[in-house]
Amino acid sequence: MTEIRPIQQSQIEQAKQIVTTVCLEVWQDILTEKELKRYDSMSDIEHLRSHYFDNGGVFLVLVDNEQVVGTGAIRKLDNEVCELKRMWFLKEYRGQGWGWEMAQRLLDFARQAGHRKVRLDLVNEERQPQALKLYKRLGFYSIEI
Repeated sequence: MTEIRPIQQSQIEQAKQIVTTVCLEVWQDILTEKELKRYDSMSDIEHLRSHYFDNGGVFLVLVDNEQVVGTGAIRKLDNEVCELKRMWFLKEYRGQGWGWEMAQRLLDFARQAGHRKVRLDLVNEERQPQALKLYKRLGFYSIEI
């Protein structure tokens, strides 16, 4: 059975592996795993409770037969603005509606938490065309920062 649910402490290493696997796929000709760890320590995932749950956010996982196969999170930036983060899915789970479902649950959480704006950072639009398409369908647009 495949379902989306809040991450458990015992799933932290699996979630980090999903992020690593997908990032290395996206940046395969540029980054090695060692370089990725230097670029992204994933300390937010290591410290889930303080970074997300105790700070008005949430971290969800897509689980298939008790294996984490996707991730997504909302991180509070201030009382009105939050950030959609860590939306990563293994290749075989993309294009099946799981990204849309995860995003909807995260955006619902953000609305219920009282956030008026949701931001996200897409590192490279050319390397993440599926993600860009999903985010545009969800109503996201580029802003200057």
